[in-house]
Amino acid sequence: MFVIPSIDVAAGRSRVVWWPGASSGHGTPTDRPAAIAEAFAAQGAPAIHLVDLDGAAAGRPANLTALGEVARAVAKPLQVAGGIDGPEQIEIAYAAGATRAVMPLWAVAEDSALLADSLAIGGDWLAIGLDARPQSLHGYPWRHRPEPTLEALVLELHGAGVRRFVLSHASGGAARELVGRVVAGLDAEVSVAGGVRSLAELTAWRDLGVAGVILGEVLFTGAIDLAEAISAVA
Repeated sequence: MFVIPSIDVAAGRSRVVWWPGASSGHGTPTDRPAAIAEAFAAQGAPAIHLVDLDGAAAGRPANLTALGEVARAVAKPLQVAGGIDGPEQIEIAYAAGATRAVMPLWAVAEDSALLADSLAIGGDWLAIGLDARPQSLHGYPWRHRPEPTLEALVLELHGAGVRRFVLSHASGGAARELVGRVVAGLDAEVSVAGGVRSLAELTAWRDLGVAGVILGEVLFTGAIDLAEAISAVA
């Protein structure tokens, strides 16, 4: 299982300052995404996950300079989320240096043509991001079908060619059980994002069969050490 660090980027800077020596007063704090990515790469990160917060608000990638700087700074796969709502946005992100992209479920939930066009550009490196909470589909205004279950929707997306999924909000028993059923029922790469607070939770996800866990703020606060996390699930 891969442990992938995540950096939230707004206005070209990390939303959270990286200061690994904060508790002892040593080291130099930084909010430069490229410098933070270099630190993660030095600890063994297999890839970098970058969340474009401005892009998510605008509906298209916005922090392209920061994305390019990260791509040049580390020789690692770079996955971008936020503002990836169609094939044009995937092309923009790839041109800036991303090698993988995460598209939200809502962009393609009822648009098979848009999904096909996006897969034509993103290929197997395009992931669909879903909220793993059982009630997550209730608020969506389904226009062309009755509300499906999340499992049924994932199976449909897989049948349409999606080979990678990123499930967020996967903490809690019900969400964990749902992720377990999805992993068991698909020949696909399933990763979870957020909700992990300990190495024990990481190993539990590994034992459940997920391909990767994306960690964000817990790495910045020091609650989890990236090198230790990678070693724990090796």
